[in-house]
Amino acid sequence: MANMAPSPSIFLFLSLFVITFSLANSQSFVGVNYGQVADNLPPPDSTASLLKSTSIGKVRLYGADPAIIKALANSGIGIVVGAANGDIPSLASDPNAATQWVNANVLPYYPASNITLITVGNEILTLADQSLASQLVPAMQNLQNALNAASVKIKVSTVHSMAVLTQSDPPSSGLFNPALQNTLKQLLTVLKDNKSPFTINPYPFFAYQSDPRPETLAFCLFQPNSGRVDSGNGKLYTNMFDAQVDAVHSALTSMGFQDVEIVVAETGWPSRGDSNEVGPGLENAKAFNGNLINHLRSLVGTPLMPGKSVDTYIFALYDEDLKPGPGSERAFGLFKTDGTMAYDAGLAKSSQQAPSTSPKTPVTPAPNTSGWCVPKAGVSDNQLQANIDYACSHGIDCGPIQPGGACFEPNTVASHAAFAMNLYYQTSGKNQWNCDFSQSATLTSQNPSYNACTYVGGST
Repeated sequence: MANMAPSPSIFLFLSLFVITFSLANSQSFVGVNYGQVADNLPPPDSTASLLKSTSIGKVRLYGADPAIIKALANSGIGIVVGAANGDIPSLASDPNAATQWVNANVLPYYPASNITLITVGNEILTLADQSLASQLVPAMQNLQNALNAASVKIKVSTVHSMAVLTQSDPPSSGLFNPALQNTLKQLLTVLKDNKSPFTINPYPFFAYQSDPRPETLAFCLFQPNSGRVDSGNGKLYTNMFDAQVDAVHSALTSMGFQDVEIVVAETGWPSRGDSNEVGPGLENAKAFNGNLINHLRSLVGTPLMPGKSVDTYIFALYDEDLKPGPGSERAFGLFKTDGTMAYDAGLAKSSQQAPSTSPKTPVTPAPNTSGWCVPKAGVSDNQLQANIDYACSHGIDCGPIQPGGACFEPNTVASHAAFAMNLYYQTSGKNQWNCDFSQSATLTSQNPSYNACTYVGGST
């Protein structure tokens, strides 16, 4: 008997199982930075308890504080530890210094404390003083060699600012600074050989500060917008985060290192700032971080790296009251130092998605309307794709419109958009503004379900 092809329902079941299993525990791709430039931080044990109460899967330290590392033992939370800029000369010049660093900062705690990555220095290649740049790769290699000699499976990398790129718009044109090409080639070769990630700090917040238009704010906050088409490849971007990450991917590809994994070491949005700063605010911070977390959980990925989420560390766990600079620098915290949330970004283990950033409910709301949310006639494919990206990045299950899913056929943007837009509407409160999508959607009383593809909805 000829082998029978598995039914689409089997593929759908398996895909839903994988997604459900991955979300049942802490999201490994949602991490947080634990900065310590403050004089009011809680004890490490309290911080460990706070982290374990959330869906945060990883924490990045800027040093190797033994109290914090020990407090996170047996928690399962991944830990990134850092070697300071000042450690680089000795690590680069003396392999024994690298061995001693590992013996002091890793081996006493590993594997009970789940150390996964060591970052060497911070934004070294874009410092005004370039004296450390030539020592960076030897320091990284010596540390990696010391870890390998100890049979410890921990990777080594270094963190970069977006300033390592001289071109990032459109994302397909992303290029590294030509002046850094030689150093970067050596660095990327080490990363590729050791299967270590390229770590980067993209901040849509700073992009908005340099272009403070309303449409730019919506683009940076993952809110509904018309999107930006990459003139190089025609791909539509609906948020700045994806655009920045893909620019880095393009830069890596241009140097032949497209297989090197990208990790976002920092990104975030401040909840307050000085009166002359553009962009800080509680609602903006809540929208950015909440929507970012939903975007990561959706597993949609980016236009150039679809179907997976980039490991991302949000800055930061707490406000750091001793940091210099404008007021916003001291206001990136997701949590207050008493352990309560600065705002709800959807990181509680019970959270399925971050709170909606839809308009406030009117005092006299329009009644919920029965029916299904579908695209209006004549809407462009670009707008429909933007609607799909927005809906699928906001916590709904878009597995049915993936290959093998019950609603994948017909494989058209309009059909997929109808499913995603309706599911977003049905799960977001079924208010009129939940079926708006930049005025490209409408409600219908005709059930669009077909064959095995079921559209949630109907009478309320």
